[in-house]
Amino acid sequence: MNTKELTLLAEKNRKRLVEVVYRAKAGHIGGDLSCLNAMTALYFHVMQGIDPKAPKAPGRDRFVLSKGHCVEALYVTLEAKGFLAPEVLDTLGQFGSILSGHPTIEVPGIEVNSGALGHGLSIGIGMAIAEKMNRNAYLNDTPTTPTPAYRTYVLMGDGEQGEGSIYEAAMAGNRYHLDNLVAIIDRNHLQISGDTEDVMPIDSIRERWSAFGWDVIDMNGDDMEDIVKTFDAINYQNQKPHLIISHTTKGKGVSFMEGIAKWHHGVLNAEQCEAAVKEIEERIEKLKN
Repeated sequence: MNTKELTLLAEKNRKRLVEVVYRAKAGHIGGDLSCLNAMTALYFHVMQGIDPKAPKAPGRDRFVLSKGHCVEALYVTLEAKGFLAPEVLDTLGQFGSILSGHPTIEVPGIEVNSGALGHGLSIGIGMAIAEKMNRNAYLNDTPTTPTPAYRTYVLMGDGEQGEGSIYEAAMAGNRYHLDNLVAIIDRNHLQISGDTEDVMPIDSIRERWSAFGWDVIDMNGDDMEDIVKTFDAINYQNQKPHLIISHTTKGKGVSFMEGIAKWHHGVLNAEQCEAAVKEIEERIEKLKN
């Protein structure tokens, strides 16, 4: 997909997200919207081997949603990719649905249960180390059936950066030279308690991750062109794990939500849902022309 096609798909996913969260009467819509562009690019441009007909293909790239409370964004992306039927996604928030408020492996296309903040990067580290071990075993022992190479992508929240386990994982990423690992921080500046810099300041984010030995890259996560450009420029042979600081807007794409802390876990009423959908539909029509 080219950049315009990805932007159009992200807007369609955004509309679907608003409708699904409204119907469920629950969800972390602010953070869903801020990471949706990057997630769309990952599944439809960056990651390889992602196939609903072969969800466990050995060579598939792995994705871990560490900020698991924003699972609604993942659900609409998986629907667009063909992992979830619309009638299944419509059960979100209903008794007996396989769709929970955090990712679970009951859902096709989801690799691990996640969402206990601070754990996702450690899981991703393990996946990346396993890939390196398998690759080295093939090179050294020349088995009959080689294990295909894959890359691992982990999406974290910025409020999540207050968890100490993240920095233990960061040290391991450097120690094992995991250039097959990409971690992304959704830097929207707002968490459930307010501005990250009031709760637990992290504005030294570039310096601290660089000090841990990571390849640190800034990205405009609100702009699909910059997202594509950033991912395409990653050097996967530099012996360093990669950290993308994705600068985004909480509630991106719905004007009355943008930059407003209450939409971290806000619930839309009928009037708000209608207004949000109308705003997104206008952008969709412009992108079609």
